Amino acid sequence: MSEPVKPSLLTSMAMGGSAAAFAVNFTHPIELVKTRMQVSGASLGATISGVMEKEGIASFWKGIPFGYGRELSYTSIKLGAYAPVRDMMGAGSPDAPFHLKFLAGALTGGLGSIVGNPFDVLKTLAQTSTGNEPLGALVGNMYRDQGVAGFYRGVEVNIMRACVLNATKMGCYDLAKGYVSGVTNWPRKDPKTTFCSSFIAGFAMTVTVAPWDMLRTKLMNQPTDAKLYDGFADCAKKTIQEGGVLSLWRGFVPIWARFAPQATLQLLTIEFLYNKFGYKGI
Repeated sequence: MSEPVKPSLLTSMAMGGSAAAFAVNFTHPIELVKTRMQVSGASLGATISGVMEKEGIASFWKGIPFGYGRELSYTSIKLGAYAPVRDMMGAGSPDAPFHLKFLAGALTGGLGSIVGNPFDVLKTLAQTSTGNEPLGALVGNMYRDQGVAGFYRGVEVNIMRACVLNATKMGCYDLAKGYVSGVTNWPRKDPKTTFCSSFIAGFAMTVTVAPWDMLRTKLMNQPTDAKLYDGFADCAKKTIQEGGVLSLWRGFVPIWARFAPQATLQLLTIEFLYNKFGYKGI
């Protein structure tokens, strides 16, 4: 049997975007709860019950169109472009230096965050809104009050978050696949290998990304008529002053509850697509 071919960059990005758009249907409600917790400081139970009582179950999918836009832009690059970029850097073999795999993840994550930042901003605003404002009105109000720059608020921390997130996610996943395969003798393309490796990557992502996620949410959710924070450093300083260092990890459980299934669904789906169309997996 011939060796599977490597997908082109555009093909891999299309598969990455498709995998992410599928996964977000299941993880969007978890992210809404996480975002509400970060903004309000309320507990997990209080946040869920409050949304159910005041807004109804359908509100857990608030902003899902912006979620699709984010996955088809940001995640198509950070997930789909990882393997081609990693291979271009000469880090495609299982025994390649781990720092090159992490660098490939950081590069694709950072680039993807720039492209997808407008969708991130609008999704955050939609998820934190407790009213029934139409999505079109959110876009119109943002442009009216802040212009094009409003769609890129929080972009600095978003880039840093994406670099850390994707470097951890894809680097740990890539390394974990080799470890899991070596310990269990399962093939790298076996779904069991993918599942275990993505779960490991999901936990590692939560530990490293939670503080960045908290600061990004606060910066993106600032009122349009008054800035609460003068940039990333000011936001970090005030957050620590108000709640201590550990407050940067507020919402850890729902973040993990989102990252673990999200990473698993995305990676299982993209690996399935790679295999289905005869391409070499990650």
